[in-house]
Amino acid sequence: MALTRLQGLLLLILYWINTSNAIPGKGRGFIGYKDPDSDKVVVDKATADALKSSLTTVFLPVIYIIVFVLGLPTNAMAIWVFLFRTKKKHPASIYMANLALSDLLFVIWTPLKIAYHFNGNNWIYGEGLCKVLVSFFYGNMYCSVLFITCLSVQRYWVVAHPLSQQRKNNKVAVIISVSIWAFIWLTATPLYLYNHTATIKDLNIITCHDVNAVNQTVKEKNLLAPAQDVHEDVFTDVQLLYYYFILTAVFVFLVPCIVIVVAYILLLRTLGNSMVDSTAAKNRQKAIVLIVTVLVTFLVCFIPSNIMLVVHYSLLRYGRHNNYYAFYITTLCLASLNSCLDPFIYYFVSEDFRNHVKNTLLCRSSRTVERMRVSFSSMKYSKKSKSYMSDTGNTESSTC
Repeated sequence: MALTRLQGLLLLILYWINTSNAIPGKGRGFIGYKDPDSDKVVVDKATADALKSSLTTVFLPVIYIIVFVLGLPTNAMAIWVFLFRTKKKHPASIYMANLALSDLLFVIWTPLKIAYHFNGNNWIYGEGLCKVLVSFFYGNMYCSVLFITCLSVQRYWVVAHPLSQQRKNNKVAVIISVSIWAFIWLTATPLYLYNHTATIKDLNIITCHDVNAVNQTVKEKNLLAPAQDVHEDVFTDVQLLYYYFILTAVFVFLVPCIVIVVAYILLLRTLGNSMVDSTAAKNRQKAIVLIVTVLVTFLVCFIPSNIMLVVHYSLLRYGRHNNYYAFYITTLCLASLNSCLDPFIYYFVSEDFRNHVKNTLLCRSSRTVERMRVSFSSMKYSKKSKSYMSDTGNTESSTC
């Protein structure tokens, strides 16, 4: 019942867009019918134009290049810091390390996506690699949502219950992280059961997760026929993906979003009720920066893509026209930007992470950092000279 209401709500929100812009008898984007003579897929003009446009052959690969150039070094460094520079592990660092691993596993596959779009949306790597790329794409998106949820709840718990032993319970964090990975891999199974490649007849290209190929042949159904006449046959071929994206949107996106919002409301309320001092003000500022960073990530990456996924497959379910192919694939591309935005979450959540990154960039070893800490802790700071003074009277600059 809740699932049906969600579908109806999303359809109602975008109904005016659909009815005001849909061209009668045209524009069933995303759908292709098999040609019985060549076993290739025939698409309508709107989809063909989108596949040949500069949006898909220039803009999208540029975005993926940005994701690769920024996401690969930042997430690799994050994993390095969490594994080799962070001595005292805590739940937040465990969640952040898993989030960085998820982003890195997706980023390493983006060169295939870049080559695919630069090659005119022609996938030459086979059905198997296409399935792997698609599963890593959605796996990364939903992994990010779940681990950000864990970080948000953990952040609230640390502030609200500073003396609780649960805030340092790494075993619980490890169990939750393993459970998330198992859940994501298990729920990604439907993506491997569906053929994502389609050979487009007129364009002579092979698309990967861009066109839903319908088994019904083009001779049996006219491409210009009203969508309502064929929606039952279309749904038969896409129902696996329909149920997958509807269920994941509800249970792996909507529910975690509610949890995150509640956690941040409680976090701000707890910080607001604390004593007004410099520490409380600093913690509140950090919390606000974290909330804004997470909010930007969701607004840019997760919300548009998940809404369009649900709307797209819901429209197919009810035989509606869909003329928003370009907007749909653009939101999916923007979803990959979370691999670049997540490192900012690590940066604002953990002060230790910021210090370790700084020391790593300055090529300081862990032993050197420890010696500097001990050395400065044994000195007295002079506000007048803005320098550290040792017991012998010698002064040293406080800058590195």
